[in-house]
Amino acid sequence: MSSFSLQSLGWNHFFQQQLSFEQLEQYLPFRVSQVHRSQLECLGFGLEGLQKLELPLYFWRDEMPEQRPTVGDWLLINRHSLSEKQVSQLLLQPIQRLERKSLIKRMRAGISSEIQLIAANIDTLLIVTSCNEEFSINRVERYLALAAEAEIHPVVILTKADLTDQAEEFRQQLYHSHPHLIVETVNATDPAQLDALRLWCGNGQSLALVGSSGVGKSTLTNSLMGQQDQLTQGIREADSKGRHTTTSRSLHWLADGGVLLDTPGMRELQLVDSETGIRQTFSEIEQRAKQCRFQDCQHQGEPGCKVIEAVEQGILDSRQLENYHKLMAEQARNSESLAEKRSKDRALGRFYQSAKKSSRLHKKGF
Repeated sequence: MSSFSLQSLGWNHFFQQQLSFEQLEQYLPFRVSQVHRSQLECLGFGLEGLQKLELPLYFWRDEMPEQRPTVGDWLLINRHSLSEKQVSQLLLQPIQRLERKSLIKRMRAGISSEIQLIAANIDTLLIVTSCNEEFSINRVERYLALAAEAEIHPVVILTKADLTDQAEEFRQQLYHSHPHLIVETVNATDPAQLDALRLWCGNGQSLALVGSSGVGKSTLTNSLMGQQDQLTQGIREADSKGRHTTTSRSLHWLADGGVLLDTPGMRELQLVDSETGIRQTFSEIEQRAKQCRFQDCQHQGEPGCKVIEAVEQGILDSRQLENYHKLMAEQARNSESLAEKRSKDRALGRFYQSAKKSSRLHKKGF
């Protein structure tokens, strides 16, 4: 087990350079480890070593949703407030949230105009899917687009390989569509099979586990940590689905010195602000699109379309093109809804600020 330190929590030069010498003297960085309905928890090193703080979310009530802290964010806390005999929440009010290295987000499930932050400052996205009927290349491509948009390195993990003799077939399906993708096939309960993942679990590395419910994320988390700190339940033979045991996003220390963010199973992953990520995920389609006769070709039957030509010749997979169209349309629709929501929020914010200013002037007798 690696010893705990600010570096093993993910602190590095990217964040250090954002602070002046005076700020380094006055403030201490704490990393958000869990977000609840009305408060968040963060970890850092106070005056007496490793310390956990609880901060109310009302500190950020006036912030736009994307500016509010999420799991993985770094906050600055006044070091003098930590020396008080009875630390009050008022004294602990964070001075600022540091600039993010990366941000994973989606449209909130069931709400077409509200964004949900999943994690910040992640280095590697572990996309977990299982070797059974849950496996879906289309779903994996959603996560790949998510990672590409956030500029995070993706690694696909095929779990429950011990329950099938067709694990290699699942791997080859992924390679057929994405030949340069890193894919690891593991039995999460066998520590020896996890050695291939150690490359991304080193000291200071921040990883996030994403995937549907029941694919083995909690078991994988326990194995990478080297201890059982989460309730991991058995598999139901009838439908090959494990019982979902993670109910909130949270950071965990890894045995090799990094941190791992485990997430609840996602029934719905609606992409937003992800056009670049989708284009990078389907790079072969994008490359052939440059050769189309018309610059605005939609690859849906126009004359001279090199993308459709490649599909007809068996060079491109029709499934992949169909998913490309689906994700591009989805993110465009969601981005438009979100842009309208942001515009309304900004207008409402200006109204509130104007009302506050008028109230202050009224009290002063102006």
